[in-house]
Amino acid sequence: MPTKQIALVTGANKGIGFEIVRQLAAKGFTVLLGSRDPAKGQEAVRRISGIATLDIHHVAIDQTNGESIEQAARQIEKQFGRLDVLVNNAAILIDQGDKPSELNLEKLRQTLEINVIGVVSITRAMLPMIRKSPAGRIVNVSSGGGSLGGLLKGENGLFAPAYQISKTALNAFTVLLAIELRDTPIKVNSACPGWVRTDMGGPNATYSPEQGADTPVWLASLPADGPTGRFFNSRKPIPW
Repeated sequence: MPTKQIALVTGANKGIGFEIVRQLAAKGFTVLLGSRDPAKGQEAVRRISGIATLDIHHVAIDQTNGESIEQAARQIEKQFGRLDVLVNNAAILIDQGDKPSELNLEKLRQTLEINVIGVVSITRAMLPMIRKSPAGRIVNVSSGGGSLGGLLKGENGLFAPAYQISKTALNAFTVLLAIELRDTPIKVNSACPGWVRTDMGGPNATYSPEQGADTPVWLASLPADGPTGRFFNSRKPIPW
């Protein structure tokens, strides 16, 4: 059985996910780079491997496809026998600038399917292996735009209602799962990476992908006395 910690990062062929993979691998993790498109995922592995000799493997996983998720779980179980870290990073933002009162229902359905139901599906499939870990960690990559407390304080503002609703729901899942698992070694937290210069965030965003990946990587590496059921940005707690 492997002695290195094993981490799966979804939506990791580019952007924040790619950088999370790189940073975890640099910390000594065996990292499974999850992507829906095998060709893009394998190319991402080659790109990181060109930077340094790191232990990274590609896993094909489409969080809208139950069979794809189960196949990925079977692959990980067969190859490694357990999973120590799950970083649910994959998400979409397709309603930038829409008004809540004019919310397109198809956009909402599609966003919830990927950003919430997909995360729940992957977590359910991977949790039996995470339970085998002596220090399991689940990190849900969320957004300050889904913080109800932050919105009521005038932070972040209205920019994509379907996306923001999905991240609020994702945060609820984080809290509920953390409560269920509070008597286990598994820690479950949400991470807001901030406004990051990616395809989703755009070129004018505040943070680099390296900066955006920092909090998710920190949460994936928490010690035994670390927090659970919390929401963090820049390693600091923020309101739900």
